[in-house]
Amino acid sequence: MDQQMSTETTEDFYESEDEDEATQYVIEQSLMQYRKLKGLNPSDLKPSKDPDEIFKAIKEGDEVALRKLTEQLELLSRVDERGWIPLHEAAVKDDRRILEMLFSASPPGAAQCRSLKGETPLFLAVVHGIRENATFLLQNGCDPDVQNDEQDSPLVAAILNDQYDLATLLLRYNAKTDQTGPLNRTALHESAFLGLDNFVHLLLESGADPNALDIKKKTPLSLAAQNGHLNVVEALLQKGARLWSESESESGTTLFDAAASGHPDIITLLLDHGADPNLQLHNGHLPIHRAAYHGHRLALEVLIPVTKMQAVKESGMSPLHSAAAGGHTQCVEILLKAGYDPNFMLHPRVRRSYDDDHRSALFLAVSNSDLHCTHLLLESGAMVNQDPISCLQVALRQGNYELINILLRYGANVNYYSRVNTTHFPSALQYALNDEVMLRMILNHGYDVKRCFDCPFGESSHGYAPWTTSVFKDMVFCEVITVSWLKHLSAQVVRIMLDYTDHVSFCPKLKETLQEQKQWPEICHILRNARSLKHLCRLQIREHLNCLRLRAPVFINFLPLPPRLKDYLRFKEFDVYSRGSMVIP
Repeated sequence: MDQQMSTETTEDFYESEDEDEATQYVIEQSLMQYRKLKGLNPSDLKPSKDPDEIFKAIKEGDEVALRKLTEQLELLSRVDERGWIPLHEAAVKDDRRILEMLFSASPPGAAQCRSLKGETPLFLAVVHGIRENATFLLQNGCDPDVQNDEQDSPLVAAILNDQYDLATLLLRYNAKTDQTGPLNRTALHESAFLGLDNFVHLLLESGADPNALDIKKKTPLSLAAQNGHLNVVEALLQKGARLWSESESESGTTLFDAAASGHPDIITLLLDHGADPNLQLHNGHLPIHRAAYHGHRLALEVLIPVTKMQAVKESGMSPLHSAAAGGHTQCVEILLKAGYDPNFMLHPRVRRSYDDDHRSALFLAVSNSDLHCTHLLLESGAMVNQDPISCLQVALRQGNYELINILLRYGANVNYYSRVNTTHFPSALQYALNDEVMLRMILNHGYDVKRCFDCPFGESSHGYAPWTTSVFKDMVFCEVITVSWLKHLSAQVVRIMLDYTDHVSFCPKLKETLQEQKQWPEICHILRNARSLKHLCRLQIREHLNCLRLRAPVFINFLPLPPRLKDYLRFKEFDVYSRGSMVIP
């Protein structure tokens, strides 16, 4: 047992030693590969097995111990797990005498030594806000423009850490104002993005370019406008910042960025300085589209009077589309009151960008299940049957009773045919087979039940197998409802349909399936007996009204008929939705 324990302890010890050596090797290789030093050879930097002694003395400010330790030159080139040499540690110690001692004792070029994160002693002094140390390092020739591995310069680090006095110090020692970093942004970009107007003024006074472009072709003005920094926008405009550049056809003008932020004062300021609200992006969008999409009501009210209707027409889309797509009912209401047409259809070149080939703002509202916006558009005269894919189809697919109801009230065509997987019967039925509420809703509004029983095979047997993975053109109802995963619904659906028709005949395929269901006796009873005269009269009146009038139930309100008769014509007794029932018996 003791021998086994001794063996395990020895193995653990050597594994630990191997890990230490591997760690030291990684640090050394990182320093050699990524840190370019001036006057200090990477081979002089050796990860110390115990670098804590000199680092501890620096942290504690023990000058007596440091005087002895600095006599051992090899200790000044040791690195810890962060890739720091003692001079790095001294740079973040708020004690200039310690820094001076380490600096004078360190070999040439140590001040430019970079840690594993690419930080020089000056960079660390700036990040930690130690002005005296930063001043000393700059006075002794440290480069103020050496970036870390994230491409941040000491100047940018001062800005990000809100160190105004250090930024001033760096600029006094000729730090580059237009040095680029991440995303090709300058210090002015970063200041404008964060809304730091004091840094913006400092950089502009130091000669920073107000029109520098980042990797996305954004200027500092664009970033300030995008983030709603009014004071920064004013400062940049006063220093000659341009409102647009040659590259902004792809990234958007400054006014677009302001519209995205929704800051009305910035938009007004830009307009006062000559920004064009009718200048399109490459995709045709205008600033008003962006404000509407993001739901910025105040920005929209500023842009509406200055945006030309002709420019909107040429763009190929209405801001109503944008507001509906973003789900912003208040913006839709503002635009409608301003005179925007609820039936403005997307231009074909714009429609090509969308898979569903939609045209109307109403379609977008329905797709978002936005009942309020849908109702607002319909009340304002939006046509409900203008899109290649029916708005009603979208609502049925969602199973949204409220949307279905309001679309039907405003005349949605229940007898539409889908452009994909065409059937011999109107397509709406496919979404209602398993839902009596939806099924009754479309039947009450004039669904063509007769097409469901119009089988081309008549009394003959069907000559091919039912639905498989293959889809037959103009698929008939009896083929659809008798597939294995739907046949259990067949009798219930047919029974409900019989409430909306006269006598019908079943083809052998449908009849065979129905005979297996519990509703078959009731179906037989209905078919064997004559329908009531009242029911037949209702069917005749509805047929004379035709589908167009039935699609607008309000039409029946104007008929010179008693209320009870009007309700009967509407199949009010079968209005499951109004009764609140959502269960198929």
